[in-house]
Amino acid sequence: MQIQKRKKLYISDVMIYLTAVLLMLLCLLPLLNVVATSFSSSAAATAGKVGILPVGFTLNAYRKILDDQQFWRSFMISVIRVVLGTILNLVLVITMAYPLSKSRREFHSQGIYIKFVLFAMLFNGGMVPLFMVVNKLGLLNSIWALILPGAVGVGNVILLMNFFRSVPKSLEEAAEIDGANPLQILINIFLPASKPCLATICLFSIVGHWNDYFSGILYISKTSNYPLQTYIQLISAAFDLSKVTDIEKLKQYLSISTRTLNSAKIVISVIPLLIIYPALQKYFTTGLVVGAVKE
Repeated sequence: MQIQKRKKLYISDVMIYLTAVLLMLLCLLPLLNVVATSFSSSAAATAGKVGILPVGFTLNAYRKILDDQQFWRSFMISVIRVVLGTILNLVLVITMAYPLSKSRREFHSQGIYIKFVLFAMLFNGGMVPLFMVVNKLGLLNSIWALILPGAVGVGNVILLMNFFRSVPKSLEEAAEIDGANPLQILINIFLPASKPCLATICLFSIVGHWNDYFSGILYISKTSNYPLQTYIQLISAAFDLSKVTDIEKLKQYLSISTRTLNSAKIVISVIPLLIIYPALQKYFTTGLVVGAVKE
């Protein structure tokens, strides 16, 4: 019986590992192909000869992007947007979730505000009214047009509100006995206990701000003020070769195609997230699961 049990466990383990490897390959192989294409020659990429290794290795697609001064300006705009947007998101989400996590005995109007939050999550005014509001506030072509419309993430408010409710009530009562006011209780009790949830919200905010390109198209009309994602989707591999007199430059342009350039854009755009994600990964699963369960 013991031998049969061990054999069943062994087979199930093998099946789990095989499934995990298969899923990993399904995710990893397209990414490797994109990286390889970005380093391949135009002819190889166009002919579909690129697999997971570069063919006709060249860095010209990256040179085309990195030699562009506007690229670095847009990069810094995106960095500033991520920093300001994430800080503002966290401050507003925390100050909104904390009172909503209280019982109706402590916060009499809690039910009204909860309904307001749920309504805002399910319905919105639409793109045109939002554009009109941003326009009337004089925010067009400023970085605040990219940050303020999404400053309060309703889903994040609900996530953090449920996490706050899971903090033992006895900790808050002990702090009140020691003379702490609500702000001190929030800073010294709730925030340290909510690090996994805050890290998850922080990651959501960073990814949302970094990957968003449509807000730049909608609210920014000057190319010099574009965030990175909006700018790189405008970079084209179409060159006017009749104006190129430098032979080396001409060779560089001929070795770039739309496919290799787009692949280089994808690689460059995900590098900052690949750097940030491992630092927050250990909190991600805990924050997502614990905050979603209400006992």
